[in-house]
Amino acid sequence: MKKLLLTLIIGLLCAPIFANNSLTADFTSGNPEIGSINAMTFGPQGILFLGDSKNSQIVAVDLSAATKATNEKLYIKDIEALLGELLGADSDQLQIIDMVVNPVNQNIYIGAQHSSGKSFLFLVNNGTLENVPLTSVSFSKVDVANVVSEDAKDRRGRSLRKLAITDIQFADNQIMVSGLNNAEFASTFRAIPFPFTKTQNDSSLEIYHAAHGKFETHAPIKTFMTTTINNEPHIIASYTCTPLVVFPLKSLTPGSHTKGRTVAELGNWNTPLDIIEMTKDGKRYILMANTNRALMKFKVADIESFKTSLTTRVEERADTEGVDFINLPFVNVQQLDKLDDANFVFIQREANGKLALKTSSNRWL
Repeated sequence: MKKLLLTLIIGLLCAPIFANNSLTADFTSGNPEIGSINAMTFGPQGILFLGDSKNSQIVAVDLSAATKATNEKLYIKDIEALLGELLGADSDQLQIIDMVVNPVNQNIYIGAQHSSGKSFLFLVNNGTLENVPLTSVSFSKVDVANVVSEDAKDRRGRSLRKLAITDIQFADNQIMVSGLNNAEFASTFRAIPFPFTKTQNDSSLEIYHAAHGKFETHAPIKTFMTTTINNEPHIIASYTCTPLVVFPLKSLTPGSHTKGRTVAELGNWNTPLDIIEMTKDGKRYILMANTNRALMKFKVADIESFKTSLTTRVEERADTEGVDFINLPFVNVQQLDKLDDANFVFIQREANGKLALKTSSNRWL
């Protein structure tokens, strides 16, 4: 989930266009009081956006002055060991939540969480990790309204609050936010103008879940990206176990209830983690990392040519339907982002059990 996206020439939830030098005009220095890091993305000028479900807020941190890291060979063989050394904790007390690349300088940032609930930000630099303190930074923030309540639980008794913000992306001078709200239609997509204002426009979402054989409104988007489909701005989103859905951005108008078009069922008992777009020889591809399945590759042209929507149940357990995809020979990929036009970076649980950071190129496309 996590790159500087194409400027979308649309009027979605209209936001004003600001001069570049005004983007940080209202920033202040100090402690933004970040309760959790649940999602990250970069906007223009090295501004890092953090989605904080615990405190129901989006925080913009100015990292424009950060020095370019030294990453001639991007390979860390045991990130968990490094985190353990830095935080004085065992690996089972730590979890990597997200990883993003700053498209301005290709710096790689990792968000991690301790079992105590405290979150940390790290920079990948010269084969190791450097802590990036968030207690004294230049920042701006905005509250996310009407998120799922702190005491809300799913049918298994698990807290739903961490799903208040599931993914964020920057596009069209806005932060786009997926997650759960506290209304009847719980799955919500928000657009928050940046620089931040008090205006928040949201749409409730409904999709056909082919593995479940029904329309659903409570399942949140787990990861999404914006791109063009047949020359029109769209969101490509994936949900738990695992429908792939497209939404025309023009349909996500303030206060609307929008049905997405399910273009693929990718097999249940799986959760999507990250989705990015890469190109090679003028052709566009989507890569998606998953909890229980290999890295998936889709041709954007196949999504564009799929004109219908799945509306019937996939009967066989773990079966797939709709747009074709290829399973690439990358398994247990837990984090994924575009590094540059020819390379992507990912975090993978290797056969030896260690969690490694590495890169690969668009030759796989």
